[in-house]
Amino acid sequence: KDGHIIGGPFYYIEKGMGEKWKWLAKIFAFFGVCVGLMGIGTFTQINGITSAVKNFFDPEEKVTVNILGQQTSVAVMIAGIALTVCIALVLIGGLKRISAVAEKIVPFMAILYVGTVLILILTDLNKLPDAFVQIFEGAFGIRAMAGGMLGTIIASMRSGIARGIFSNEAGLGSAPIAAAAAVTDYPAEQGLISMLGTFIDTIIVCSMTGLSIIMTGSWNVGLEGVSVTNRAFTEGLPFPSRVASFILMLCLVFFASTTILGWDYYSERCLEYLVGDKPKVIRAYRWIYIFCVFIGPYMTVSFVWTLADIFNGLMAIPNIIGLLTLSGVCAKETKRYFDVIHSEPKISRGKKMS
Repeated sequence: KDGHIIGGPFYYIEKGMGEKWKWLAKIFAFFGVCVGLMGIGTFTQINGITSAVKNFFDPEEKVTVNILGQQTSVAVMIAGIALTVCIALVLIGGLKRISAVAEKIVPFMAILYVGTVLILILTDLNKLPDAFVQIFEGAFGIRAMAGGMLGTIIASMRSGIARGIFSNEAGLGSAPIAAAAAVTDYPAEQGLISMLGTFIDTIIVCSMTGLSIIMTGSWNVGLEGVSVTNRAFTEGLPFPSRVASFILMLCLVFFASTTILGWDYYSERCLEYLVGDKPKVIRAYRWIYIFCVFIGPYMTVSFVWTLADIFNGLMAIPNIIGLLTLSGVCAKETKRYFDVIHSEPKISRGKKMS
């Protein structure tokens, strides 16, 4: 009644599949909160940011402090505190402030990152054909068949699917929470816009990153996390290594910060579905979320990614059940939309959709 919008998989499971499936909607919402607090939303993002900052300012960890029983670079500590304060200032301002910050950062970071990787690829364009050869040989060659026979194909699929979900969140159920706030005459229209995000994120941005890593040989030198991409940038860009590391650090700060802000919104809506309209509970959750951002830098990369993969999978399962069950509704809605746009004059359609 007050114009406050909440929507997402928990509602299309409950309303689309029926009240008897409300328990499944609650499971989705519960794991949505968990993913926000301990998965994509906080730990992995702040961990990646502080790792990039450490690689730039203190790669050899010469200046360290003891935190939680382990030696941590001072650069990590300072970056973690600074990012936590900035995130807190935005989140406390609510949804409007989150939107205002994100709409300014996202276009800039996308252009900067894509432009940088294009420079890397064009600088060593002669290595591009060999990179594609390595990709296809790895996927369909003798080594791939041997790996399949040995059972490693299962591990490859697990890793690939996990990283794919982490990249574009397709099937996870997070994007519909944001899409639910859109104003449109046709749900299918918003669905097509959401699909475009997956294409840009994975087919363009991630493919370019993968090519840069393969072209520079950074994928098989024993590195993990952001260090792999950092080596690709320092080896492949026609800039001094410090400049290349700084560009990656800047891009990662922007990418990860907006993801942290976005997942606060997603997980708050999941919590609101579970507890109802209780502003005090939401505010308390927001402070817990900020605390998770604060402690994220001091966790190991392997632990952070394992935790994120577990909760991603648990969140995706109820959503995928809902998608499969309601696929007929989606198909019908999509057909109706295309029938309308092919039959209506463009001018009247534009007025109606606006």
